[in-house]
Amino acid sequence: MQRDRRAAQARVAADRLAADGIDGVALTWVDTSGVTRVKAVPAARLPHVAAWGAGAAPVFDTFLVDDGSVRGRFAGGPVGDLRLHPDLDRLVPLAASPGWAWAPGERLDQGGEPHPLDGRWLLRREVDRLAAAGLTVIAGFEVEWCASRGSGDEFVPATTGPAYGMIRLVELAPYLRAVLTALAAQGVTVEQIHPEYAHGQFEVALAPEDPVAAADTVVLVQETIRAVSSAHGLRPSFAPVVSAGKVGNGRHAHLSVLRDGVSAMTGGAGQFGLDRAGEGFAAGILSRLPALLALGAPSVASYLRLVPERWAGAYACWGLENREAALRMIAGPNANLEVKCVDAAANPHLLLAGLLAAGRAGVSSNARLPEPVPVDPHDVGGIERLPASLTAAVAAFEADEVLAEALGAALVDTVAAVRHGEITLFEGADDETVVAATRWRY
Repeated sequence: MQRDRRAAQARVAADRLAADGIDGVALTWVDTSGVTRVKAVPAARLPHVAAWGAGAAPVFDTFLVDDGSVRGRFAGGPVGDLRLHPDLDRLVPLAASPGWAWAPGERLDQGGEPHPLDGRWLLRREVDRLAAAGLTVIAGFEVEWCASRGSGDEFVPATTGPAYGMIRLVELAPYLRAVLTALAAQGVTVEQIHPEYAHGQFEVALAPEDPVAAADTVVLVQETIRAVSSAHGLRPSFAPVVSAGKVGNGRHAHLSVLRDGVSAMTGGAGQFGLDRAGEGFAAGILSRLPALLALGAPSVASYLRLVPERWAGAYACWGLENREAALRMIAGPNANLEVKCVDAAANPHLLLAGLLAAGRAGVSSNARLPEPVPVDPHDVGGIERLPASLTAAVAAFEADEVLAEALGAALVDTVAAVRHGEITLFEGADDETVVAATRWRY
């Protein structure tokens, strides 16, 4: 019986945690608004929770960024219950939160069936659909954050060094070392860490994994950075914009496609080495970026970041190593596509599910890419801007038949309801108000 198997695996894990001095386990999931939510249990109770789950009300699917909620046709309100089950294969002690361990949670109904609004389950289903077509995707994220020394809700940059400057690393060397040490202790492979452009900003680039693992890892990394920051008297902001009118935080997604185990991104006859599957996958994503922004740039604040000439990918085009294009082609032995127009307000599981569904549709329809843009798209005419507001992105999302089929009516309706709720929440607010209300929420 599956419950017995999970309980037995959890008993072994609980004994290991006890030997390591772990008393509590945080089970996390990311809600529709992009906020990481948690239910925590004593480590000794892990076998019961692995078998039966921890209670989690389905109303979380309709929470807004300010903890208010809305009602959709399929979700919202006080009735019902779900069970949050830990993925024990990802269970890990938290190096920066002594006495605690972490595992991503997956929400099932009380009969043990997947919850149709659970992003992790939806992403796994998309991975399986691609596998059935002979395709495999590996994914990775870049995590950007701005570190503050402020004691309150104002943002005070933790370092005054120049963008990308060694001064920033020197000034915060113990802090950044602690980030690297904690991530390594948790089995996270970091490809690089460096100061970024915005005030007090840094970036960690993560090694690629299968999509579900990549989405799980980015949650673990973000919460590890938060814990390390707290221990060093700092406060990190992952919000799309930290200071109104300034460059914000992205959380770029990198995707590489393989057909029958062979890269579809190199060695092909298409541009920059793409083969037919690689081109179709990229074209499917590019054509649906306006709709995908409802998943990948899901906050009103996202559109304060997504503006031209800030390397945010505000134009619906692609290009080789073009950092102003929404879809940047990275060539070489580890060729991949970088989706630049997305940020950390996104639920990473839902974002990757949408990207994979769009890419799969492009492969199925033998879609072709337009000509790449080799210059700053802001300097030439005729190149489409991505939606400049959450309202426009949601309209494109609700009208997209491919995403509707892949994600299901319940998810599409709930995403739209939450996005419209946030639009209403900030209706008439100026940029400063939006930034202040979202700066510390993600």
